[in-house]
Amino acid sequence: MPGVGTFRDDFGASVVVALVALPLCVGVAVASGVPAELGIVTGVVGGLVTGWFRGSSLQVSGPAAGLTVLVYEAVQAYGLPALGVLVVSAGVAQLGMGVLRLGRWFRAISVAVVQGMLAGIGLVLICGQLYALGGVKAPGHTLAKLRGVHELGTQADWAAVLLGAGTIAAMVAWRRMPARLRLVPGALVGVAGATAVAALLRLPVEKVRVTGVLAAVSPPDWGGFAVLASVGAVGTVVALALIASAETLFSAAAVDRMHDGPRTEYDRELIAQGVGNSVCGLLGALPMTAVIVRSAANVEAGARTRAARVMHGAWLLLFAVAFPQLLESVPLAALAGVLLHAGWKLLPARAVAALWRTHRGEAMVLLATATAIVVTNLFEGVLVGLGLAVAKAAWETSHMHIEQVWEGEELCVRVVGSASFLRLPKLLDALDALDALPHGHPVRLDLGGLRHLDHACLTALEGWERKRTPLPGREGVI
Repeated sequence: MPGVGTFRDDFGASVVVALVALPLCVGVAVASGVPAELGIVTGVVGGLVTGWFRGSSLQVSGPAAGLTVLVYEAVQAYGLPALGVLVVSAGVAQLGMGVLRLGRWFRAISVAVVQGMLAGIGLVLICGQLYALGGVKAPGHTLAKLRGVHELGTQADWAAVLLGAGTIAAMVAWRRMPARLRLVPGALVGVAGATAVAALLRLPVEKVRVTGVLAAVSPPDWGGFAVLASVGAVGTVVALALIASAETLFSAAAVDRMHDGPRTEYDRELIAQGVGNSVCGLLGALPMTAVIVRSAANVEAGARTRAARVMHGAWLLLFAVAFPQLLESVPLAALAGVLLHAGWKLLPARAVAALWRTHRGEAMVLLATATAIVVTNLFEGVLVGLGLAVAKAAWETSHMHIEQVWEGEELCVRVVGSASFLRLPKLLDALDALDALPHGHPVRLDLGGLRHLDHACLTALEGWERKRTPLPGREGVI
C-alpha cells in the first residue's frame, strides 16, 4: 500500500498537472472549433478513466495539439454532432489494436515520419493561430492562410495581438525563473497575466464563450453513426486512431526515460486509450492522447503512482463545475499565444539539422511529410510520409554489388546482395556490358552471394543465359 509520503507527492503533482492541463484543454478545444468545455471534459476523462489503467503509470492523457488540425477538419466537414461518432469509433479501433497486441508495432514507425507529422501539425497550428491571435477570421485551407498572412497587419486587433504576444513572452521568461516558482506552469502564468491585463484595462477583445460542462456534453445518437458510410469519415476515424496511438506510445517511450518506475506495457496502454476515447466519444468530447508536456510535468513534480493523474482529472472537474465564470474572462488571444508556443515547440529544427548531417534521406522524409501535411491534410500527409519511408527503406535494403574477376580465360561475374526490381537497371547494364565480349567467350555468373533474387531479375538472367552459347563441357551460367 502506498504510504503517506507517496500520497503527498502524488497530491502535489496532481495540482501541478491540473494547472498545466487547464489552459491547454481550453486552448485545444477553441482551436479545434468546439466549445471550450469539451476540452476540459476530455481532460477529466483522461484522468478519471484512463488514469486508472496500468499501461503507463505516470503518463497523463488529454486533448492534444497534435490532433487539433484533424478534429477541426472533421468538425468543418461533418459537423459537431458527428464528432462523438468519429471519436468513439476511433476508441473502439484502439481497443481492437490493443486486444490484438498491435501496440509494439507502433514502435516500428519511422521516427522521421513522426517528427515530420509533428512538424506539419506545428506549421498548420501556427498558421491558424496567427489569425486567432489578431482576432481575424481565418481562411479554410492552410495554403490560403499562408497566402493571407501578409494582410494580417491591416486587419488585426492590436490589443489582442499584444495580449497574445505578452502571453508568449511570459511563458518564455518563466522558464528562467527559480525552480520553486516554475512549479506554477508558465502557460497558466501567461494566461492569468493576459486575463488580468484585459480586465484591468477593460480591453474590448474576444473572450472564451462558456455554456457549462453539462450543456456542452452531447452524446451521439444512433442515427449519427450513418456518417460512417462516408469514405472520408472512415478515413478520419483511421487517422484519429493511428495518430493518437502513435503519439501516445512515442510519448510513453519518452516518459519511461524520465523515471525509474515500472515501464510502459504498450498493449495495455493502447487499451486504456481506447477506453478513454470511447468514453470521450459517448460524451461528444474531443479525442485524447497521452501528452508529453503534461506527462513531463507529472514526473518533474514528483508523482509516484497512477493516483496523481487520477486526481488531476478530479481537479479539472472541480474547476469546470465550480468556477466556469473564470473561463469567460480569458481572452482568446491568450490561448492563441499558448498554442502558438506549442506549435513552435513541435517544429524539430534541431532534429532536421542533425539528420541532414548524418542521414540526409531521413531528413528528406521528414521535410516531405511536413510539406505534404501543409499542402493536403494530416491524413494524406502522413500516408505520403509513410510511403516515402517504405520506399527509402526498400531502396536502401536492395543493395546489389557486381564484380568481375578473371579466372584464367574465364570471366567470373559475382552478384552479391539483393537482386530486386529496384536494381534491375543496374543488373541489365552489367549484362549488356558482358554482351560486348566476343561471342562464345567463357563467362560464369556466381550468384552464391545473393540474399534475394526476385522474379524480374531472374527473368533477366535467364534471358541473358539463353542468348549465350556455353562452351563444350560447361554447364549454363546460373
